[in-house]
Amino acid sequence: MRWRTWIAGSLIVGTLGWVGAVAAGPGKVYVADEEGDTVTVLDATSFARLATVPVGREPHNVQVSPDGRWAWVTINDEVQAKGEEEKHPPTGMSKREHEAMAEIGQVWAIDTATDRVAAKILVGKHPAHVVLAPDGRRAFVTNGGENTVSVIDTAARKVVATIPVGTYPHGIRVSPDGREAYVANLKGGTVSVIDTEARREVAKISVGKGPAQTGFTPDGRLAFASLSQENAVAVIDPAARKIVKKIPVGLGPIQVYATPDSRLLFVANQGSKRAPGRTVSVIDLATLEVTKTIETAAGAHGVVVGADGRYAYVTNIYANSVSVIEVKEFKVAATVPVGDGPNGISVTP
Repeated sequence: MRWRTWIAGSLIVGTLGWVGAVAAGPGKVYVADEEGDTVTVLDATSFARLATVPVGREPHNVQVSPDGRWAWVTINDEVQAKGEEEKHPPTGMSKREHEAMAEIGQVWAIDTATDRVAAKILVGKHPAHVVLAPDGRRAFVTNGGENTVSVIDTAARKVVATIPVGTYPHGIRVSPDGREAYVANLKGGTVSVIDTEARREVAKISVGKGPAQTGFTPDGRLAFASLSQENAVAVIDPAARKIVKKIPVGLGPIQVYATPDSRLLFVANQGSKRAPGRTVSVIDLATLEVTKTIETAAGAHGVVVGADGRYAYVTNIYANSVSVIEVKEFKVAATVPVGDGPNGISVTP
């Protein structure tokens, strides 16, 4: 809720390592219900609700692992870092202030075979998005409350590095080759480029006002940043680390996602609670122009395209629903009720 409030206001327990094979079973869509404190699980083809998983407070984003076995969720339950409560507060700081500084968020892992929570990992303050490297061995978590990214060893289930980035990091995506991660610094007007092997920021790209999420084409040719305060998407050349073009889209764009063939980019236009966006802009990546606008429901926020390219799934944060879009037909095939305040969304391979 805190992430959504800021954006809207600014506008107007098992081993979790990579196993090398995609888990068998029907495709599933995972939806982080930020106001419901749940994750809704849908059948990716019939769109029927399969499960509602209770999680911690304000689950903001969810990401399915590359092997399809785990759904990782950012949780904003604030807990004390182990051992911090036993330390003496610094001079001039009250005990309460010191304890507040020690409060950190979590990432939970849901076993997609059982749809039960299997692990809980402490990360940084106010975690927003979690993504995984293509090999599944590491997860990256943006911590908006402390301007860092946590790196998780998914097999060991622990944070192995903390990387300073820009101001108020929010969305994050890893490049198709796994070498870099692009972080949208919501209040910094930049995208931080992280070297995933060196585990450090190697560049900042100035993109514009209110970058909320990043993305890549599967072929690695282009990268993107949604500019929530400019009603535009910045197209980035990853090799040159420069903006190629800014493309006007709908009101308050948040998440972006390219089709598997790298031909189209879907952009969810959330708007604000007072003036909700109700559309998804479709950008032709050959011409870098919006060629279709698809009406969904109030507060189109999260978007993901299935691996077969058949459907795009969009969370409608103010309507408590998911719109399923037929990619070839550019039309809504179904609107599915989910939990309260659906935010992040991900689909199994």
